[in-house]
Amino acid sequence: MSAVAVVTGAASGIGRAAAVSLARDGHRVALVDLDVAGLAETRARIEGFGGKAQEFELDLCDPLAVGSVTREIAVTFGAPEVLVNVAGIGVAATVLETSDEDWGRVLAVNLTGPFLTTRATLPLMLDRGRGVIVNIASVGGLVGLSRRAAYCASKAGLIGLTRAIAVDHARDGIRCVAICPGTVETEWVGKILAGAPDPEAARAAMAARQLDGRMGTPDEIAAMVSFVAGPEGRFINGAALVVDGGMTAV
Repeated sequence: MSAVAVVTGAASGIGRAAAVSLARDGHRVALVDLDVAGLAETRARIEGFGGKAQEFELDLCDPLAVGSVTREIAVTFGAPEVLVNVAGIGVAATVLETSDEDWGRVLAVNLTGPFLTTRATLPLMLDRGRGVIVNIASVGGLVGLSRRAAYCASKAGLIGLTRAIAVDHARDGIRCVAICPGTVETEWVGKILAGAPDPEAARAAMAARQLDGRMGTPDEIAAMVSFVAGPEGRFINGAALVVDGGMTAV
């Protein structure tokens, strides 16, 4: 029977692309998100080429719900061997502009969410003696980004959590890797651009941050997820892999 992969944030963007890529690799994919309609679309895409997927609605900030849905996935779909934490949010604000509410919300989704899903999933992986956890961090966890104080803090924390998990569980057969994308053209980025005073100028500025003058695509990040989760990536552990079109090279 094919291995089970769990992907959070699977209703759109990098999460959807990662779910589709893993399904093409032969995984049965548990699709996790709050966006029910988006999950249904992702499932339809996977089933369109003969893949297997199932939707699970989940608020990643609710510890009890995370535990309950993880158990549901294991019972109804199979114990996960791959966990991909993609779900994330951000706010455009400096430290002085960041409200207590926004700070708490960004940290809850971007850092506490992956902690909760990992804590719930790890025992199932340990029982099998193998597992791969892939955390979608950001170049914002490695360098500062303008007016992204909470986002950068959350992604830096996620990279630290990734390394700690790898250190604690490598000898248990568990790998944990962070992928750090540059600017990727997702629905979330589209919403940011739509709210800018000059959307075209904002798009050009985002594209110019990469050395080749374009934003990345969700499929390009998903390809790295598949590589890390697959047998070719078995010597990659505790790493923060930068996939940014050269954004951090200068």
